[in-house]
Amino acid sequence: MSQELGGIVVTGAARGIGLAIAQSSAAKGYGVVLADLDADAGQAAAEAMVADGQGAAFHRTDVTSRADIQAAIALCEDRFGFLHGIVNNAGFNKPQHFLETTEDNWRQILDVNALGVMIGMQVAAKAMIARGHKGRIVSTASMAGRTGFGDFAPYCASKAAVISLTQAAARSLAPHGITVNAFGPGVVATDLWTQLDVDLMEMGVASRPGEAMENFSVGIPLGRTSMPADIVGTVDFLLSTASAYMTGQCLMIDGGMTLQ
Repeated sequence: MSQELGGIVVTGAARGIGLAIAQSSAAKGYGVVLADLDADAGQAAAEAMVADGQGAAFHRTDVTSRADIQAAIALCEDRFGFLHGIVNNAGFNKPQHFLETTEDNWRQILDVNALGVMIGMQVAAKAMIARGHKGRIVSTASMAGRTGFGDFAPYCASKAAVISLTQAAARSLAPHGITVNAFGPGVVATDLWTQLDVDLMEMGVASRPGEAMENFSVGIPLGRTSMPADIVGTVDFLLSTASAYMTGQCLMIDGGMTLQ
């Protein structure tokens, strides 16, 4: 079945949102390459999916390395026939107070969250064009790409860059029939937020475990934080034929926090 539908490469797929997307795509019959720096978690996740009868493989991937992305896509084509889509999901945050944000912090976050997305878009598009396939490029933005937070300035800038890259790529790739879209999660209960909780306590922004997430979540109109399962339906749609006439968009999945 995966040979018919082709394959999906999901970066940052060892856990959290990326893993949920990979599992959902595989359940729908796509072959999935889980691309992540964490070889132990990524390989274990891929093996579990294969044990469930799904098409999956792991490739250790640094998204800032063009060669790594090329190798992950080559693996996808070799195992699953052709690349149908890529989900540029890998990203991280390391909060610092705005007036203390360093150049190193900026470069590290922008390299992974923005440059890594551009490389993923470029390499995936070239593979799709070479096959004549009208594929799907999907990237993880954030509510932080629509509104700024003083302790997350480089992260906010990186996610705004994802939205702008999505628009630029959509215009460039439309003649090839390739759609390019993004989605913007809000507060999602994942390992990223677990680490943010620790970082923000160390910065003095929060005084106890869970306080930072509670503070960020207080204004969510739907009344709760989200889980990775809340995200995958939108990504499934963006990878499917149902979204064939949509490109250059960022769909917010934030419980109404930004109301855009």
